[in-house]
Amino acid sequence: MVVNNVSLEKVAVNPSGYPDTGLSEIAFAGKSNVGKSSLINSMIYRKALARTSQTPGKTRTINFYNIEDLLYFVDLPGYGFAKAPASEIEKWGKMIEKYLVGREELKAIILLTDIRHTPGENDILMYEWLKHYNYKIIIAATKLDKLKKSQYKKHEDMLRKGFGLRKEDILIPFSSETKEGRDELWKVIEDILDIHGNE
Repeated sequence: MVVNNVSLEKVAVNPSGYPDTGLSEIAFAGKSNVGKSSLINSMIYRKALARTSQTPGKTRTINFYNIEDLLYFVDLPGYGFAKAPASEIEKWGKMIEKYLVGREELKAIILLTDIRHTPGENDILMYEWLKHYNYKIIIAATKLDKLKKSQYKKHEDMLRKGFGLRKEDILIPFSSETKEGRDELWKVIEDILDIHGNE
């Protein structure tokens, strides 16, 4: 996918703020500080449209990025150890659940996890929850550049085992630094949405 035109079109905290264009949506979920904003920026060939931060839990809204008027990337608030009051974290949880349950435009979810570590309890809970709702899930294993090439397979196997993935389940190692995995992830998204006209 060649991305020339992209914009942050909607910032929502409830369904009334979601786009009503009918375009397909790909959502990005992951715990705080897993590199979600960096991955989105890599995918849309931008440096800083999705705001990155060293402070976990920076994204506190659901952000809809219009890609070429073909689809939306939907950036969901990070879960896990966000530095926020418990009441605020609970509010984010309900906001995410409201979006995920019954959003017809949502076609797949990219679940981000750090390739260096075994999946945490929150990651596995999120994965099982998404599976329960029959979402198409692609796991993007971020921070690949922090590993040596000789470690790739061992860590990929560790994640597959941790999530209980089947052979056909998709896991894509990804680096926002080197862009490794970007073309592969775009190919999966294009296949899911059957969009191949912008190459």
